[in-house]
Amino acid sequence: MGHPPNSESGQSSKSSSDPASGGTAPGGKRPLEFWFLTLFPEVFPSILGSSLLGKASQRGLVSYQTIQIRDFSTDKHRTVDDTPFGGGEGMLMKPDVLHAAWSSAIERSALSRSSEGGRSLTILLSPQGRHFDQEMAKELARYDRLILICGHYEGLDERFIENCVDREVSVGDYVLTGGELPALVMTDAITRLLPGVVGNTQSLTEDSLENDLLKYPQYTRPREFQGKAVPEVLLSGDHKAIAAWRKAQREERTRERRPDLWARYLEKNPPKPSRKKR
Repeated sequence: MGHPPNSESGQSSKSSSDPASGGTAPGGKRPLEFWFLTLFPEVFPSILGSSLLGKASQRGLVSYQTIQIRDFSTDKHRTVDDTPFGGGEGMLMKPDVLHAAWSSAIERSALSRSSEGGRSLTILLSPQGRHFDQEMAKELARYDRLILICGHYEGLDERFIENCVDREVSVGDYVLTGGELPALVMTDAITRLLPGVVGNTQSLTEDSLENDLLKYPQYTRPREFQGKAVPEVLLSGDHKAIAAWRKAQREERTRERRPDLWARYLEKNPPKPSRKKR
C-alpha cells in the first residue's frame, strides 16, 4: 500500500470512539482520530480514559485507537526487530512489520472511508525531530487524523520513515525508552485545544505560552497563608487594574524565567518609542 496523501494536502482516515463507525462530533464536525502504533498498548487506556481526555472521547470529540505492532509480525516468535546492516549497537524495528501496522490504521480509519476527505499526518516520535510546542499543538489540532509511531530499540529502518512518516517530532533534548510518553504528551496538548473540550475557552487564551508569555501568578482562599497575603489589586474589584497587573506579571515572569520567549515576544511587540519632552 502506498503512502496516502498527507499533511498539507492529504485525504485521510476515520473517527469517533469506534473509528469504524465514522460518527461525527456534536455540531457535525468529524472527531479527530489519534492512532498509536506501539509495542505497549497497555500504557494508553488509563491516561486517555481520564480527565478531559476521557470526557472528550465520551462526547465524540476525539477518538483514540492503539495498534499493537507485534500483531503484524509474520514469524512464530513475533519478531519486530533485527540487527542493523553494517553493524552497530542495538536493534532496529523492521520496516515490513511497521508498514503492515501502519497500513492497518489507514484501512480501519473512518477518514479513509469518508467521501468528504480530510487531513492526515503520520508522526514519528523521535529525538531527531522538530521540537513540539504550543504552536505545533494548535496546527495539529486542525487535522482529522494523526498516526503516532512510538519507536523503540535503537530506532526504525530508514525506509519506513522515508515512505510513511510525514514528520518527526521531539518533546525535548533527551532520550526516553520509547515513544509512548511523548505521544501521550502531544495528545494531551492537542486534545485540549479542540472545540468543546475545555469548558471555559477564555482559559486557553490566558495559558502559559500564549502570545509568548508565561501565566501570571494566581491565588485562592485563604486570603493569607503562612504570612503571605493575596495581592490587594486582586481584591479590589477593579477589572481594568487587575488586567493591567496580570499583564505586567506575565511580562516580568517571562523576562526572568524564559529569556528565549521574552526575546520572541519583544520581536513581535517592540516597545513604543518614548516621546521626548521639549
